[in-house]
Amino acid sequence: MKWIGKSYLIGLLIVLYLPIFYLMFYSFNSEGNMVHFGGFTLEHYVTLFNNKRLLEVVFNTIAVALIAAAISTIIGVFGALMLYQIRNQSLKISFLTLNNVLMVSSDVVIGASFLIMFTAIGHVTGFGLGFTSVLVSHIAFCIPIVVIIVLPKLYEMNESILDAGRDLGASDFQVLSRIVIPQLMPGIIGGFFMALTYSLDDFTVSFFVTGNGFSVLSVEVYSMARRGISMEINAISTILFLIIMLGLVIYQWLKKHNQRTMNHKREMTL
Repeated sequence: MKWIGKSYLIGLLIVLYLPIFYLMFYSFNSEGNMVHFGGFTLEHYVTLFNNKRLLEVVFNTIAVALIAAAISTIIGVFGALMLYQIRNQSLKISFLTLNNVLMVSSDVVIGASFLIMFTAIGHVTGFGLGFTSVLVSHIAFCIPIVVIIVLPKLYEMNESILDAGRDLGASDFQVLSRIVIPQLMPGIIGGFFMALTYSLDDFTVSFFVTGNGFSVLSVEVYSMARRGISMEINAISTILFLIIMLGLVIYQWLKKHNQRTMNHKREMTL
């Protein structure tokens, strides 16, 4: 029966990744189409890097993703700590439910809700859609992801370590900075990279809240695709895919490095 499971997994991976590799392969096609491969060329990548508008959009996308991931990670960590400290189970479940609303709700509903909110604020303050609206929206839907990833790490933590720190005279800040945060670091790193990935990949919410000439990559690629097939789309998609894969490799390396460090500390303690 094992071969059935392996065959299913291999088939699933082929279905998922074959279109991506097909797109990447034809990003080097000298014919400029995705039907006939005429020869290897880097022309489309050269054109891409000469496209100032698209490079600006890439910079916007990376800036929004990094800032949103950093801010949502900070807020998410403290949100998880708050949920962990709540002893009333009904209240804790209520807050967890509210936290999960943005994760289970439709992206269309979330995007339309943000659009209505920013439009209403704009009528009063003159605030327009652009960088700030996209950033706030991305922070909002990234926070629940960080909370969900960090919270289980808190429950895995041995509370006797915290009690020992307090007994030795550590202040609440020292307990947080020297005991709790190092223990949560794998979850914090995982939450940051997950938030970064969600922000980079988001289209629906960004589509609703972009404006004033500001755009992110997913919305820009969609606009380009509607005008016709362009090998620049293949090139930028290839680069984005490789960046995400590199980020995942770095995350896995950091996770293993942190795990080895924690195991070494435990061995030294024993």
